[in-house]
Amino acid sequence: MEDVDGPVFPNTLGDPRGKHNTGARRRDFRNRAGYPWVTFRRPVATILDEAGLSARQIADQLGHSEVSMTQDVYMGRRAAGREAADALSEVTWFDE
Repeated sequence: MEDVDGPVFPNTLGDPRGKHNTGARRRDFRNRAGYPWVTFRRPVATILDEAGLSARQIADQLGHSEVSMTQDVYMGRRAAGREAADALSEVTWFDE
C-alpha cells in the first residue's frame, strides 16, 4: 500500500474539506463501494491509543460519555506483556 501524501478526500483545490463535506464524501464512497456500514471510528481510536492518549481523551474525541464503551468496542486489547509470561514460568504448577 502506498503512502498518501495530502488529504484523502480533498476539496476541488486539493485542500482539506470541511468536516460536513468530508462526512458526505465518505458516505458516498462507502455506499458506492458496497460497504455502507464501515466507519472510521476504530482506526481513529487505534491511532489515538497508539499515540498514547488516555481512554478518556479518546472517548471524548469519539463523543462517548462512557469510557468503558470506548475501551470495550473501539480500543484493541494489547498482547500480554513478557512480564506475565516470565512470572507464570516461575510457578511450579504440579510436582515435576
